[in-house]
Amino acid sequence: MGRETSTNPTRRIAWAASLAQKAQGPLLKDHLRYFRHEPKSAALHCFLLDCSASMMSGERLAMAKGLVLACFDRAAMDRSQAALICFGGGRADLRFGPAIPRWWNERWVQPIGGGGGTSFSIGVAAAAKLLDEARRRNPAGERVLWVFGDGRSRDRPAKPVAADRVVIVDCEQGALALGRWARLAREWNADYCLAKALTVPA
Repeated sequence: MGRETSTNPTRRIAWAASLAQKAQGPLLKDHLRYFRHEPKSAALHCFLLDCSASMMSGERLAMAKGLVLACFDRAAMDRSQAALICFGGGRADLRFGPAIPRWWNERWVQPIGGGGGTSFSIGVAAAAKLLDEARRRNPAGERVLWVFGDGRSRDRPAKPVAADRVVIVDCEQGALALGRWARLAREWNADYCLAKALTVPA
C-alpha cells in the first residue's frame, strides 16, 4: 500500500497498515495509511483480550481495556463491525458482537475483570471460529484479529486461517519482560506494537 498523506476525515484509516509503518515508536499522523479504495463491505475487527491473572499486574488489563474502548469508538466511526472475546481462567467468552458498536461506552467495559490462567489457545480457537463464520457470511469483507495481552503463556496455537491481518498489542511491561508476544508476531507474520506506544498525539 503506497504512502498517503491526506487526512480527510471521510477516508477510512487502514489501522493494521498504519501500525506496521510506525514499528515500535509512537503512532504519529505521518504513519497513518488509508484505504486506496473502500472495501467492498465493512470490515470486521475481532478483539481478543487476555483477562488472566497476570494482566492484573501493573494495571495491564486497565490499559488494554482503554485501548479496546478506543478501537471500538473508531470502529463505530468507520461503521465497521467489532467483536470482543475475553479469555482467561480456562475459558473464552464472547462479550460483544459481531456488530457495529453504536452503544459501546466506558461503563460497559469497566466491569470486565481478570483472574486465572491465560488459556491463550482457547481464546484463539474461539476467535478462529468467529472469523470462520464471518468469512462464510461475507467472503469479501476484511477480517482483522487484534490480540491484547502480556504473552504470559507457553501456548503456541496456529494463526487463525480466516484472519486477513493480525495486530498483536503487547501489554507486557517492566524489566522482567519475556518478549513472547514479539516472537509470536514473527511466527504469525503479524503487525506488532507496544500498548504504551499506541497513542496518537493531538
